[in-house]
Amino acid sequence: MDFKEITAQSRQAVQEILAAAKLKKGSIFVIGCSSSEILGDQIGTATNLDSANAVFDGIIPVLEENGIFAAAQCCEHLNRALVVERKTMERYGFEQVNAIPQPNHAGGAFATVCYQRFKDPVLVETIQGKADAGIDIGGTMIGMHMHSVVVPLRISLRKIGAAPIICARHRPKYVGGQRAIYDEALM
Repeated sequence: MDFKEITAQSRQAVQEILAAAKLKKGSIFVIGCSSSEILGDQIGTATNLDSANAVFDGIIPVLEENGIFAAAQCCEHLNRALVVERKTMERYGFEQVNAIPQPNHAGGAFATVCYQRFKDPVLVETIQGKADAGIDIGGTMIGMHMHSVVVPLRISLRKIGAAPIICARHRPKYVGGQRAIYDEALM
């Protein structure tokens, strides 16, 4: 596996998502990542810190450059809790929980890498559906962390490594019925 290519694909994907989603500084971007799927294995069967670090190197610097907060989803063994920076938790009023993600026990490789590499990481049980956009690498099911109206995004990439990706963004709800006029910039 070419981990430099994984980093490049991850960077490209997040750049395309940010361009399409038009996120504002302070928005939350959720990342679900199966390091096993990136390698072509079934989710949860071949945890790999190298592929997780490659995704981190591609995504997190782009989010930081744009003032976007990252939320890294853990695996189901930690009930899909999320690793965030303490400043994200404090800004949004999330509640910290006590667990440390581990690659082969509970948490998964990507959440472990984020917990190790974030400046001041904390684990929160939920981000209360506050994510404005996100990427699901390998079928990790990030939808529960997004706002109530989620729009799928088609970007030029379909995979990172061998893992299929699904990208999404939030948009405000349409209200008013057939006589309503909508703001095109919010669609």
